[in-house]
Amino acid sequence: MNFNNTTNTLKVQAKVNPRDLEAPEKFYLQAVKNGNTDLERLAYLISNQSTVREPDCLAVLHAFVHNMLDELAQGRVVELGKLGSFQVGVNSIGSDMPEEVSLNNIKRVKLNYRPSTHVRKALNNLDFKILRPASN
Repeated sequence: MNFNNTTNTLKVQAKVNPRDLEAPEKFYLQAVKNGNTDLERLAYLISNQSTVREPDCLAVLHAFVHNMLDELAQGRVVELGKLGSFQVGVNSIGSDMPEEVSLNNIKRVKLNYRPSTHVRKALNNLDFKILRPASN
């Protein structure tokens, strides 16, 4: 996958250890967001790479979202080829006995994403630059 020589920006972020508030801060790299891309933008990009008109691309993308949510609601894993797969998951609290488990144990419903080998390789080939704060 070619990312057209784009570079992702990382910033240096200080963090405290929540388990040891007395410990000195450590510094970590954190990805910097460079805007958002919505379905309209994707439809525009796709239409410029094909013979399909932008409104038709947008209609297909809207149908895709609708059908993906429907498939997830039915408990299916949605496999999207080179992109990877999506599946509904839950975080729940534990109970002492199996008969005590109920839907009230659900803390959070989430969407699990498993990238394909293709995506993992592409991510490992990204270029990065570090944005450092100006020195005084």
